[in-house]
Amino acid sequence: MMKKSSALREVLFAAAIMLATAVFTLSPVNAQERRQDRQQDRAGNFDFYVLSLSWSPTFCATNKGGRNDQQCGLDKQYRFIVHGLWPQHEKGYPDFCRTSEPERVPRGLGETMFDIMPSMGLVGHQWRKHGSCSGLGQKAYFEKVRAAFERVEIPADLSSGNRPLTFSADEIEQKFLGANPGMSRKGIAASCEGRQLEEIRICLSKDLQFRDCAEVDRRGCTISQINLPPAR
Repeated sequence: MMKKSSALREVLFAAAIMLATAVFTLSPVNAQERRQDRQQDRAGNFDFYVLSLSWSPTFCATNKGGRNDQQCGLDKQYRFIVHGLWPQHEKGYPDFCRTSEPERVPRGLGETMFDIMPSMGLVGHQWRKHGSCSGLGQKAYFEKVRAAFERVEIPADLSSGNRPLTFSADEIEQKFLGANPGMSRKGIAASCEGRQLEEIRICLSKDLQFRDCAEVDRRGCTISQINLPPAR
């Protein structure tokens, strides 16, 4: 019995040594990865922007927009709106970066964006999650958002919203390419909500020139029939 107890103690001691060695070996690596993650989320540290243009009728037709009267009320007929202007890395993206700017967007500033970002909830969330990583102040960031929106020409046959439309993902992207000289097929991606168009994501350099973005392009919707519900 004594021999068995002694052998068990030796096994447990050896296991404890192995565990301690593993923790000692892995901890510095994990700490380094955490430091790299924090560095990646530093304000102003990014490679390009993604302009996300949401098809508002799809949002308003889902449960997501069910209680948003500011965007989806009966008197509202928004088409493409700005979901956000997102700082992006070639792989992944930063979010919720530390900044000296306040988290809350003043209503006076938010209201200046309502024609293209029709709610304080949307404006505030986009600032906190994405705008904080731009390295810009709030006013300058939303000026950049508007400049990015105005940089893109919405294809005429997609912008009216007066009747339901159906296209393939490729056809929708091709319409944007045709309306925007210099835009690359590898710099745009359609996103779907089921079989409805959710949004168009367009990659822009920091000075708002069209550019390729392999990761964003790969994640685009590729189905053959995408529906665009009408504004009303």
